[in-house]
Order: sequence, then C-alpha cells, then structure tokens
Amino acid sequence: MLIQRPTWLPSYIPELQGLRGLAVLAVLIYHCHPRLEGTPIHYASLWGWAGVNLFFVLSGLLITSILLEARNKEHYFRNFYARRALRIWPVYVLLLVVVYLSAPWFIGPTITQAVKTAPWLAYIFLVQNLFHLTIPPAIGPTWSLAIEEQYYFLWAPLVRFLKRPWPLAIVLCLALIASPAFRVANLAWMTRTHTLIHLDGIALGSLLALGLHTLALERRTWLWIGLASMVLGIAATATIAGGTAFLDSALALGFAGAMLAAIASTGARNPLNVLLRRGPLAFYGRISYGLYMIHISVFIYFGWFDARMDRYGIAGNLAVVGFRLAASTVAAAVLWYGFESQILKLKRYF
Repeated sequence: MLIQRPTWLPSYIPELQGLRGLAVLAVLIYHCHPRLEGTPIHYASLWGWAGVNLFFVLSGLLITSILLEARNKEHYFRNFYARRALRIWPVYVLLLVVVYLSAPWFIGPTITQAVKTAPWLAYIFLVQNLFHLTIPPAIGPTWSLAIEEQYYFLWAPLVRFLKRPWPLAIVLCLALIASPAFRVANLAWMTRTHTLIHLDGIALGSLLALGLHTLALERRTWLWIGLASMVLGIAATATIAGGTAFLDSALALGFAGAMLAAIASTGARNPLNVLLRRGPLAFYGRISYGLYMIHISVFIYFGWFDARMDRYGIAGNLAVVGFRLAASTVAAAVLWYGFESQILKLKRYF
C-alpha cells in the first residue's frame, strides 16, 4: 500500500487556520473564566481547556502529513528537526528570558533567586511536564509544547523506518488505548500534564493523516466519515464520556471529525468554511502559537488593571476580559510580524 497525498487534497488547507484560531481563543477564554461568573458564557468558558486538545489533533495531522511526504527524501531528520526548532524555540526562549529577567513581576523573588531555583535542565530538554515541579504560571502553557516535542522526537524516526502503514497504525492505536488506561490508573508518579495521559489527540490526528495518505477513498466519503465522527465525539462527550477518563478521547474524536469535514470540504462557499478561512479566526490562527505562549504573562503584566476593575462587579470583570483579549492580541501580533515570521523565513534552507 502506497503512502502518498491524495490528488484531491491541496497542499494548504486554509480552514485549518480558522480551527487553530478557535482553539487559541477557547484557551484564552478558559483562563478568564473566574471573571465570567454570572454571565451567560461562564459555563462555556469552563470548557475552553479543550482548545489544547484541538491543538493536539491539528498538530498530529499536519506534522504527520509532513513526515509522511518527506520520509523518502534526503536530509529527512535534519530538515524536520531544524524546521521544528525554528518554529518552536525562538518564542520559547524569548518567553523564558523575559519571565526570568523580570522575575519580581512574573515570579515573585529576585532575579537571582528565580534563576538559581529554575529547573533549567527540564526547560532545555522540554520535559517540565513529566516531573512534579513548581513552574511559574507565566510559563504554564509550555507543558503542551513539551508533549508535542517529546512525541515528535520519537514519532519522526518511526515514520522514517517503518515503511508500511500498518505498523504505524498499530503504534498509534496503542497510544490511543494507553492514554485513557493511564488516566484510569491515576498513578501517583504521573503529573496531570504527563505525556502518557495526553496522547489521544495527537495520536488520533496522526492516524487521520495516515488514513488520508493510504486509503483510496473519495472526497465525499471522507466528508461523511468526518461528520459522523464529529457527531459521535460530541455525543459521547455530552453523555457517557463526560466526567470520565475517556473524556479526552471523546473530544479528540469530535475534533478529528470536524477537521476531516473541514479538509474534505475545503474551498466550499458555505458560511462555515468561509468563516474558518477568512477574517478574525484565520488571523488568530496565524498568531496562535505566540498568543498561546504569552497570554498568561500578558495577563500578569497588566494585573494592575484587574485590581482597578474589581470594585465594578460584573461590568468590571467583562472589562478585564476585553482588555486581556485586546492586549494579548496586540502583543501576539507584534510578536508574529516582528519576530516569528522573520525567523520562519529561514525554513527555506531546510
């Protein structure tokens, strides 16, 4: 069975940019949920954490597609890891530098104390999610980044050397089974952000990429599979999986279905596809990585505004949420256009 991109699938799918935008906005709203109590959107904001699961599914699909299409090309490892480094490390290092050089603002102790007590080895090797460490809130979002980097460190060699699709599919299915099993086990040595309990989304996204590149199904068939998976995942989330160790798995299924439906219908003129590939959601998708990484530090930096609004009740809380969204958006846009996008130009060498 050949592994190749289907002829109907374009190299760039703009709708996925909109889904990425939805994911990052959901995370931002989740981190504002205490300020939304008493409003109609408070309950919805409590589910914003699921945006990270959507990020995982997106990442699994996109990165695995890149790996599958490059597996027989020269400089496979050099090109992949160099491009990942250019995408991940500049913003990651910048965040660490800013937070620790402004320790009295973001962490509490002096700069010297913060630097001395920081788990630098964990930061360098991106394993801070595997240990019971005290991580400053401003660096909190890096736990999901660590999961992705650990996953691709192992997944890229497997894609390269396991030439047939079925061994890759077996590995991914084992990951899908293992994650809820580890959540059920609730082992004391595992952190809440441990990689082994958060593989559902990224593995399912990878499995979706593998299926698209190996199964000779028509575009319409993929669309119906996507819609069915989305409905099934949402239904399971709202019923049997809710509040259980299988919640993340149900969410991953729903998100994978939504992604597959968006992929199979890419370019369609219906309002949903247009909404995903143009306008605000696409913009937030473009700046999503920087926004995800820095939004908590922006919230902390402007904590003085929160304090001033406290006496105004719900109106003050809504002002805080609006201000946080605006300030984070501006900061992430400046970061993207002035820093990230410039560094990413170096990808052409790999």
